[in-house]
Amino acid sequence: MKKTNNLSKQAMIAALYTVISLVMAPIAFGSVQARVSEALTLLPVFGISNIWGVTVGCFLTNLVGLATGANILGSLDIVFGTAATFAAALLTYLFRNIRFKGLPILSALPPVIINAIVVGWELCIMINGEFHPVIFAAQAVSVAIGQALSCFVLGLFLVKIIENNPRLKEMIIK
Repeated sequence: MKKTNNLSKQAMIAALYTVISLVMAPIAFGSVQARVSEALTLLPVFGISNIWGVTVGCFLTNLVGLATGANILGSLDIVFGTAATFAAALLTYLFRNIRFKGLPILSALPPVIINAIVVGWELCIMINGEFHPVIFAAQAVSVAIGQALSCFVLGLFLVKIIENNPRLKEMIIK
């Protein structure tokens, strides 16, 4: 029963990530992007299994984005974008106990840095056809700004709300 309950929670996280991304598609894909759903990448703070919900959500979002033409990065993003989300979520989990003023601020950093590098590289390749340091830097900074808003503002706010609400916390943990 516990495994079924956890699987259901991860499916809900994946679905929520996907729905938020697709509803916000105009700003979730493209060379200037802010995936509001990336706030959910802080959920691994509440348990290692939440890594899977966020990763599957990213994969589904990139897959549907490709199928609908919204995701200009295509299959590149399905592979590398999803891998970036997995790596960032894992590091978010590992940094969960390093807190400043009660917030896991360091946990918000991996999704920003990893996605800036990986998605910045993807965008550079798509725009230029090959790697170019200036184009990469511009794209990485653009992605980092969107990620920082999603993770440091929305994500940390989400963590605070969950931690202050025992019912929500019970639903998310493990």
